[in-house]
Amino acid sequence: MSLSLEGIGAVLQTENENTKIVRLVPAGPAEKTGQIKTSDVIVGVGQGASGEIQDIIGWRLDEVVALIRGPKGTTVRLEVIPADAEDGTRRIVSIIRNKVKLEEQSAQKRVIELDRDGSTYRLGVISIPTFYIDFNALKSGDSNYKSTTRDVERLIKELQREDKIDGLIVDLRDNGGGSLREANELVGLFINRGPTVQIRDQQGRVNILQDSNPKVVYHGPMAVLVNRLSASASEIFAGAIQDYQRGIIVGNQTFGKGTVQTLSPLRQGQLKLTHAKFYRISGDSTQHKGVVPDIRFPSLYDMEEIGESALDGALPWDQVHPIPHRQFISLSSTLPELTARHKARIKTDPDFRYMQAQIDRITEIKNDNLITLNEAMLQAERDASEAWQLDIENQRRSAKQLPALDKLSDLEDTLEKDDQGRIINPEAEAILAETGRILLDVISVTYKKLLARQ
Repeated sequence: MSLSLEGIGAVLQTENENTKIVRLVPAGPAEKTGQIKTSDVIVGVGQGASGEIQDIIGWRLDEVVALIRGPKGTTVRLEVIPADAEDGTRRIVSIIRNKVKLEEQSAQKRVIELDRDGSTYRLGVISIPTFYIDFNALKSGDSNYKSTTRDVERLIKELQREDKIDGLIVDLRDNGGGSLREANELVGLFINRGPTVQIRDQQGRVNILQDSNPKVVYHGPMAVLVNRLSASASEIFAGAIQDYQRGIIVGNQTFGKGTVQTLSPLRQGQLKLTHAKFYRISGDSTQHKGVVPDIRFPSLYDMEEIGESALDGALPWDQVHPIPHRQFISLSSTLPELTARHKARIKTDPDFRYMQAQIDRITEIKNDNLITLNEAMLQAERDASEAWQLDIENQRRSAKQLPALDKLSDLEDTLEKDDQGRIINPEAEAILAETGRILLDVISVTYKKLLARQ
C-alpha cells in the first residue's frame, strides 16, 4: 500500500504441479515486458542472459520464488506457457529485476479526444493501478502523505483547470485493491455525503463506512471501467458509484473478492483468517459475483479459471439489509438505448472484431479435450494456429489501413510504447475509446433527458 516493491512484480501460486501467475504488479518489470499475462504458467527459470533454463514443474512455490528473486539490475529468464496458447507453445521472456518506482504505481491522468456530430470532446482518464496510502507518513503527522484519494483529487482539478474536460473516465482495470480507507474516501470525491460500504463480521454485526465530507471534487458525467482483475477495493468503489448511479460502469464482471482477512502469528509462520465480508449499500455482497457492469464488453479472461468463483472453498454470495441512499441519475430508462448504440459500434470496430474472434477460438479449443502426441501432427497444429493468428491480425490491420505482416513475430516491433516503456496494447486502447463513446452517449441521452425534466 505504500508503493514499495523490488523484484519482477508478479504474484504466483501453485496449481497442479505448475507455477501460475495470479497477478502482475502495475508498472513492475514483468508487466512492462508486455509478454506476460495473468494465468500464464511458468515452467522454467534461467539466470542471466544465457544461463541454462531449469525445469521447475513440480517444485515448491518457495523454491520457485527463490530462483526468480535476485539483486536489482540482474536478468532472469522465464520459460512461459501463455494462458491463451492453443497447443502448449512456450516462450522465453527476459526480465531485468528492478525496484518499482513509486510514481509509476500511483494514479495517472491523460486526455483522449473523440469526435461526435462535428464536435471534438475532451475526456479525462484517471488510471488507478492500486488503492495505496503511506500509513507511516500519515502516522508521523506528515501533511503531504501520499494516497490514492489525494492524488486523484489533484489530477481531477488539473484536468478541469488545464484540459477543460467534458467528462471523466476512472480506469480500474487490473486494480487488485488495497486500502479500504482509500476506497471509501475516493467515493467521497464524487458524492456529497452518504454510506459507501457495509462490513459484516463473524458475529453478524454490520459496520457502515460513510463519506461525511460534503465536499465534491467532480460533479460532471463519469464512467468507471473495470475488468475481471478489478478486485476488492476496486469493487467497493465501482459498486458504490453504481448504487448511487453517479456514473455508468462498463467492462467485465469483476473478480468477486468480497472478504476481509487478518494475519495471526504462529510459532513458525502466519495463519490468514477470513473474519468479515464486504457488502454494497444496496445490500448485495461483492463476494463471488463481484460487480456486474451496466454495459459488458467481450473478455479474453475465462471466468471459470480467473476470479473468486474459480477458487476452491470460496465463500458464497449473500445479502444484508440495504441502506437508504440517493441516486444522482437514472440509467434504467436509457440503458437499453446506450447498450444498443454500443453493440452497433463494436460490430464493425476492427479491434473488437479481433477480440471476439479470439474469444470464439479459445472457446472452441477449450471444448476440444484431445491432445496430440504425434510430433509431426503437433507441429502442424502449431503452424495452423500461427497462420490463423496472423490472418486475423492482418484482417484487423487491413481494416485500420495498416500494412500487413509477413510473420507474427514482426507484430511486437509495430506496437507503440508509452512514456514508461510499456507496450501499448491496441485492444486495451480500443476498450478505453469505446468507454469514451459510451460516456458521450450518456451525456447526449441520459443527461439531456435529465435536464429536460428539470
